[in-house]
Amino acid sequence: MDTKRLILAILLSFVILFGYQLLFVKKAPVAQPVIPSASPAAQVQSAQGGTVSPVRPDAQPGRTETAEKPAVPNAAAAEAVSAASEIKTRVQTSLFDAVWSNKGGVLLSWKLKKHLDGKKQPLEMVPLATETLGVHPFSLIEEAQGALPVIDLAAIKANPLNAAFYEVSGSDLVIKDGQKGELRFRYSDGKDLEVEKIYTFVGGAYDFQVDIKVLRAGKAVEPRILWGPGIGNPTPEEIKKSYNMGGGMTSMAGKSLYRIEERKYKPENSVRNFLDWAAYDDNYFCVLFLPAGQAGTAALVRADVNGSASFFLTMSRPGRIFLGPKDFDRLSALGHNAKKLLRFGTFGIFAEVLYSTIKVIHRAFPNWGWSIIILTLIIKIIFFPLTYSSSKSMAKMAELQPKIKALQHKYKKSKTDIDERKRMNEEMMALYKQHGVNPAGGCLPLIIQIPFFFGIFSMLRSAIEFRQSPWILWIGDLSVRDPYYVTPILMGITQFITQKMTPSTADSGQAKMMMIMPFVMTIFFMNFQSGLVLYWLTSNVLQIGQQALINSMMRRKKGETHGKSGKK
Repeated sequence: MDTKRLILAILLSFVILFGYQLLFVKKAPVAQPVIPSASPAAQVQSAQGGTVSPVRPDAQPGRTETAEKPAVPNAAAAEAVSAASEIKTRVQTSLFDAVWSNKGGVLLSWKLKKHLDGKKQPLEMVPLATETLGVHPFSLIEEAQGALPVIDLAAIKANPLNAAFYEVSGSDLVIKDGQKGELRFRYSDGKDLEVEKIYTFVGGAYDFQVDIKVLRAGKAVEPRILWGPGIGNPTPEEIKKSYNMGGGMTSMAGKSLYRIEERKYKPENSVRNFLDWAAYDDNYFCVLFLPAGQAGTAALVRADVNGSASFFLTMSRPGRIFLGPKDFDRLSALGHNAKKLLRFGTFGIFAEVLYSTIKVIHRAFPNWGWSIIILTLIIKIIFFPLTYSSSKSMAKMAELQPKIKALQHKYKKSKTDIDERKRMNEEMMALYKQHGVNPAGGCLPLIIQIPFFFGIFSMLRSAIEFRQSPWILWIGDLSVRDPYYVTPILMGITQFITQKMTPSTADSGQAKMMMIMPFVMTIFFMNFQSGLVLYWLTSNVLQIGQQALINSMMRRKKGETHGKSGKK
């Protein structure tokens, strides 16, 4: 294979590496699953007095059906329903600790118990900026407050839907796995406005059911639910050392996945209609909205506050909300191709296979760093025949280089003379045939491995399991860069050794150009996640061993061939 083309292919691979996540595999959506709700007779009291009910044995976490809810009274007979002051209600499960306010029936805090922040505290999903802005997650927006994507934060804050003190049912809830708990907020001004918000939780699940009814003058209106600004509270230091894809809105409509990044925000592209779901997400966490019944409409909207941009997600007709880590298995159980939130990209099928494989490995070796090393070893063993074939073809091509250059010298005018170029190609193909060489033999085996490379890149970049997972010594988190750049430097050194050991058809000038590649790759990988660098470093070390074995096999075979020729 022409070395210049090899260099170009490698460079293009890195360009694709950074750009391919914009493309997604399109698959048919899966029907949204449901779960039967427990009967009122099955209700039991929680440890703190709130009402919870066990889920039926055939139920599955994250699946629910819409239970019959008491209808909001007719406006003509409505009575004023409200509370005198703010009441904060706590909802606890094995997975999260949440705090809700009856002022608007909104969410004040949602801390993930099994995922920690930089201070090793339960990770807060609700942005701290909500306190400053006075607009909290699950506030409501009415159509009269501006056509999308324009929103007025002051108007949202002042709207009675969000400013009124709702009557809240029950007290704090402690919901055990397999139980169901309900939090109900009601408000009526006794005139023309009636609102009811019902949140239904299942212990052991990150998703919960939402039922919102709003009547104005007896007529049902359909407000939009709000999330933001942003998601979580990453510190500047955490952002700096992590390889994060950034926040934004991801949505699914039929088979089409659409992504809007905060940093690439354009108002004209921010509204999406006929959606199966929409989510505000970053690399590892998300708030996912699944519409009730028919498809919904979502928008990523921007509000400028004190000169800085804040981004919010709005969604119509929310029926179910998932608020937690982008766990592949949990998102898959939700249906509607919600697993696409993991951004496995164009080669998602390969990423899923590799993800399933490394999870099996991790059960036997409960350290994600060693699991990466073992997975790399398995991949190398599987692709050894292709690697051997590629090296053998490259070695044969290297032996033929003097004859190829002689042909090129013989047909100097081949670049301008079509007939001469044709004769040169015919002689060159005859030369290849005579020596049993396939000119593409050194390249094709490498091309076959490219989907697996992109698959493992996507998997190591996106899987929540690698977040805050240590390996050894100074590598305390496989999802962030190596703090001392030890592994990227070792990767560059091993890449250089591998390159020197691999047969090449390059002349002296091209060989010097190729020597730049290890340095370029080291710079590329400096800020990559240490888990990904560990994979590449392990691959290089194994490649050195493989290449030494292959070179030995080829020398032995060459010696045997020459020995037979000598005897003749």
